[in-house]
Order: sequence, then structure tokens, then C-alpha cells
Amino acid sequence: MTTPIYRYVIEDRTHLLPFNEAASQLTIGLKPLTLHHEDVFTALFPQGMMLGRPIETREDFAAIREPAIVYRDNLWFDEEFLAYFLEQARRLNRACRAAFPADDRAFRTYTVPLTTHLDKGRDADDNPIYLIDLWYLPQGYDPNPVPVVVPGDAKEKGFYSVPDFMTMEQGDLTHYLPARGVISVESWVHVYYASIIFGAFTRASRFDERVANHNLFSLKLLWRAVLEMKQVLASSAAVKIGRGTVIHPTAVITGPTEIGDNCTIGPGVMIDNCTIGNNVTLDDGCVLMMSTVADGCFLAFRAALFFTAVMENTIIAQNTCLQMCVVGRRSFVGAGSTFTDFNLIEQKPIKALNGRGELEPVGQIVLGSGVGHNVRIGSGVVVYPGRMIESDVVIVASPERRVIMRNVTYDQSDHHQFMRDHRRFYPRDPRREAVAAEDWE
Repeated sequence: MTTPIYRYVIEDRTHLLPFNEAASQLTIGLKPLTLHHEDVFTALFPQGMMLGRPIETREDFAAIREPAIVYRDNLWFDEEFLAYFLEQARRLNRACRAAFPADDRAFRTYTVPLTTHLDKGRDADDNPIYLIDLWYLPQGYDPNPVPVVVPGDAKEKGFYSVPDFMTMEQGDLTHYLPARGVISVESWVHVYYASIIFGAFTRASRFDERVANHNLFSLKLLWRAVLEMKQVLASSAAVKIGRGTVIHPTAVITGPTEIGDNCTIGPGVMIDNCTIGNNVTLDDGCVLMMSTVADGCFLAFRAALFFTAVMENTIIAQNTCLQMCVVGRRSFVGAGSTFTDFNLIEQKPIKALNGRGELEPVGQIVLGSGVGHNVRIGSGVVVYPGRMIESDVVIVASPERRVIMRNVTYDQSDHHQFMRDHRRFYPRDPRREAVAAEDWE
């Protein structure tokens, strides 16, 4: 009889701005992070696991006596990362803690910035590593776990060239896409990285690798394309469509793309490498590239998403453009609004709030904005890169507030002036301030 293994979760109740919600409850891709964990563990443990009592700190799991896996619930990791870690840890058959190389390009670029839940260490060859909050305990608690270093093995992939006159960093605009991904979600930027860079973009990279290295899969793609009289990346082998979804004949969809059940895709829509949930409507002429759209969203005609994650039941009005953004659930973005992703004047480094609530450069040439839950944004608003709009905020476009150059908190919401009965669904955690001093200079 197989010895049961327990799963213990360190609960991190810290609210992430601008959402005012714990990371475990935030939608990453199409599902809340806590459900993503369930999917990953179910895939690796189809026989099931015993769920231990929730714990609050690392010290609390000193009482664990049975075989267990312990992790912090704000930690996003993909199936490939967890599988590699568990394989190496089981081979050692002793208490282990997951780590990654400090010089890994993907982890150095996306996992380390804005993060507080990382411990520095050294591997067996004295190379610098970062230790994360993920443990394997085959005989219960052990105060001296061995680090198991999980390599990212990232591939550098570019998507356009940046002209010299536009940026202080010349060359191609590239991302590093890991074979195994992990990130501690402590900022809205981490939600973007996990959903888009480690999610949609990395999925496309793995798809390309599979096409290049597996002849049978390549033949399957080609055969489907011939039978369906479509381009290879538009065939059903690359584009997965759910039941009850209606797609207009003039829509152009290329994979790898997944579209859920009961969606409506209108005339002239263009979709490239996206993940779309259930009951989503994309009206005439919408353009989506490398983005995720969760259940129940509506995009009006000619709305555009580029490297953007949209959570459930949100409306993006017509002629609106969002680039490299995260938008919370049940929000509304008015017609003709633009979320910029590049500091046009003086090309200053783009900043965002880190896990301590301090502004910190993110190390990206381009980055959009973070919009909380239950936000209402009027028509024609322009938002500067890296800014946040807190949950439950209402912005009425006016000459004084047409261009958003600073974070907008609930206390600065226009509803205090125009509509007193606007209900607040996501109050701020009283233990932390809304923002730090806003040194955008």
C-alpha cells in the first residue's frame, strides 16, 4: 500500500494592490491561483493527496510528521517546475527545498524583481541561488532541507525590433521563456508575468519546440491543415474551440489558441496565441494577441488587447487599446481609452510597487498598467506605464483627469463627488498603506 502524502499550504493573506485581494484568489490565466494549484497537483498525483491543515508561517510546519509537500499559496509554478523538483527530491529521499539559479535569465528578469519571499543561498558548487517557499518532506519536518535547484532553461524569443531613437536600450525587444516557471505573486506585475510571459508566450514557445523536435506532431498538424483546408496554425490541431462557440467565417484565429464554451467571435476578429474562457463575446473587429480573457467578458467592436490579462466578467468598450496590462474582475474600461506601455518623454525606467509597497524599477522597456476589481473608467482616458487604479475606483474623464500620470486610490475616486452610493466590494487591507510615496521621477 502506498504511503499517503500530505499537502500543506502556508496561507499568505497579504493584499496585492490594486486588487485588495490575496494572491491565491487572483485569476492567473483563466483560473484563480488556488485552483491552478489544484490542477497542477491533480496532474502529478492522480491518486489524490491528503490535505493538511492550513498554516500561517514557515515555523508552523515544524509539527509535520508525515510525508508532505509544503508551499506558500502565493507561489505560482507550472507543472513542469513542480515535476522536476519532485523527481530530484524523491531521488535524494530527504527533506528538500526548491531553488533556482541566480543567473538564470528568465528568473532573474521576472521572478526576482519586486519580490520579498526569496532567500539567498549557495548550491553544492557554491553558485548563488534563490530559495523559494516550496518543500518536499519525505519523513516529515526537517530543519535542514537540501536545496534542489530547478533550471529554467529559458529560450530567448523576440517579437519586434525597437528603433534606436525610441529607447535608451537598443536592439530587439525580447523575452526569456522558461521550460519550467515559478514566481512569487506579490505585485500586479507578477500576475502579468505569470499569465502572459510564463503563460501564453511560454506555451507558444513550447508549441514551437514540439513542432521542431517531434515529427509525428508536425505531421499531425500538416494533415489536419490539409483535411480542413486551412493554414497550419489555424487548424484544429493548433486552435482548440469549446462546445457551443460561434465563430464568424471572417474571423482569423491562429494558434496555439484555446477558446472556451459558448463564446461568440464576431466578424473580422483577429486572435493570435490567446487563451479565452467560457461565455466570452468578442465583437466586430477586435484584435487580441498573446492575451488571456477569463469567463464572462465582453469586448466591444475594435477593442484591442496586446499581451494583456483580463479577469472575469469585465467589459472593454469599443476602440480601446490595452498593452501589457492586468485588469481585475467586474470592471469596465470606457470607449477610446488607451493604456500606454512606453515612457515617451525622456524614456525613464518604468516603475511598479514591489512586495513591500515601494516603487521599484521593473527592468522592462515596456509595461502597461494594473486595474483593480470593480473599477469604472470613463471614455477617452490615457494611462501612463506602470500606474495602478485601485479596486472600486470610478474615473470620470475630464480636462483635469484625462491623462492618468499617478496611481489612483479609492480615496481619489470620482464617485465621491458624483455618485455617493457606489458600493465598495474590495476594501483595502487596513494593515498596509495604499501606495508608497510616488516618486515617478
